[in-house]
Amino acid sequence: MKTSTLVRNGVSAELVGLIARLVDLISWPARRRAMGDVTLSLLDGKHRVAEDVFGWGRSAVEVGIKEIQTGISCVNDISSRRKLKTEEKNPELLAEIRAIMEPHTETESHLRTTLLYTNMTAQAVYDALIEKGWTAESLPSVRTISNILMRQDYRLRTVAKTKVQKKRRKLTKSLKTSGK
Repeated sequence: MKTSTLVRNGVSAELVGLIARLVDLISWPARRRAMGDVTLSLLDGKHRVAEDVFGWGRSAVEVGIKEIQTGISCVNDISSRRKLKTEEKNPELLAEIRAIMEPHTETESHLRTTLLYTNMTAQAVYDALIEKGWTAESLPSVRTISNILMRQDYRLRTVAKTKVQKKRRKLTKSLKTSGK
């Protein structure tokens, strides 16, 4: 029967708990290096055992081991991990959307905000793009076009002419005449 790395190196369960709690207190660039150091010292450099024993990600432990062995710290560029927005991937689409929206937008009458109000929906923009020659496969979904419009500060508003006006005066007169 094969003995475990923990038994072979004399690491107790209490020591495992202590190490896990201490490493959790360290901030990230140094934490990865500490995980690598613990793995090299107590677990014979076995990152898979570190994943089982401590619950650490083995890829982070591997990077920490490489940092210790080479002396070079890896840079965490988390800001570049995001997915590009549709308008960043396809600036021509954004220019076309602006060209479609420009005749249908107006600013607030009091100019208190920079928002542009429109009565054109995302579905209407989608249809207008197809009429301009864009294929349905090259266009994003209607929901994505709606998100693009929101990010570009186009806000949908109801047109004032379509509101129903209530005529209460006639209603009250008819009630008075029928009640007599």
